[in-house]
Amino acid sequence: MAHYHPPYSRRPLTLRDVSEASGVSEMTVSRVLRNRTDVSAATRDKVLSAAKRLGYVPNKIAGALASQRVNLVAVIIPSLSNMVFPEVLRGISDGLQDTALQPVFGVTEYSAEREESVLYEMLSWRPSGVILAGLEHSDAARAMLVNSGIPIVEIMDVDGAAIDSVVGISHRAAGRQMAAAILTAGYRRIGFLGTKMPDDHRARKRLEGFNEVLSKAGVSLIDAEYYAGGSALLKGREMTQAILSRTPDLDFLYYSNDMIGAGGLLWCLEHGIDVPGKLGLAGFNGVELLDGLPIRLATMDACRRQIGSRAASIVAAATADTGGGVRIELTPKLDPGATIRLG
Repeated sequence: MAHYHPPYSRRPLTLRDVSEASGVSEMTVSRVLRNRTDVSAATRDKVLSAAKRLGYVPNKIAGALASQRVNLVAVIIPSLSNMVFPEVLRGISDGLQDTALQPVFGVTEYSAEREESVLYEMLSWRPSGVILAGLEHSDAARAMLVNSGIPIVEIMDVDGAAIDSVVGISHRAAGRQMAAAILTAGYRRIGFLGTKMPDDHRARKRLEGFNEVLSKAGVSLIDAEYYAGGSALLKGREMTQAILSRTPDLDFLYYSNDMIGAGGLLWCLEHGIDVPGKLGLAGFNGVELLDGLPIRLATMDACRRQIGSRAASIVAAATADTGGGVRIELTPKLDPGATIRLG
């Protein structure tokens, strides 16, 4: 269901705003931002500090084009390595197919500092809109987004306040739904395995919702295994071996994503573990890789392609002056596969 709230201000910042905030002339601001050397260090610091605080991004489009937008949509995602975001990108491409807009991509590797840097560079080319994953950003990145003067669509997550428009699912609700299914099936000694924690805010929120339901049932996580790097089948195998070597009497493993969950399933099957009788497993995202496993891993469809398509449509519509501030919350579907026993 789509809901509407008043859009944020779309007036882009100007040199005058930075001039007023820093207390120096527009000409001096221009010199600083063009890296001219005929400005004192103190003045340069004052101007750059004011620009960063405001979220001002210099315009790299010169001459007659300086006041115009280009037909590009900046798309900023955390990763291309875990099979999740390529499906989102496909949806964005589909959504822009019949428009004059073209997506350009940047990857942050779940780093707030990297997101800030990528966003700064992309905004300097004055795109017609921004689509970026997540609701958590640095103060500087948030200031740039709020004062960009273009449509902003935050995707994947609706658990928090949006800057402009948002398309996604509630990850806390997804975690609660998975926990309820696991408890209904009779599992009680549960372990969690996660990658990119805590920088993957959506996985963190799923775990919060998961723990909330466990706690209400008088159950708590017995053990957890974390890995700071990306998602991979091999890493899932290694993490599964580690947690089961440490706590062999676990009866369920909940993975932060399907990639490590698939690796864990393969490890369990190779070692003769009865899945799902002795040990249940579940991942998250519903990636196509699961179709090729010996048995189907329980997961949740995160509506990835639909999220991308709906976000692209919002940007395309907003550039046609039909408004912004759209909120679309999609509902993921639990797929119990063959790794959760019948309760």
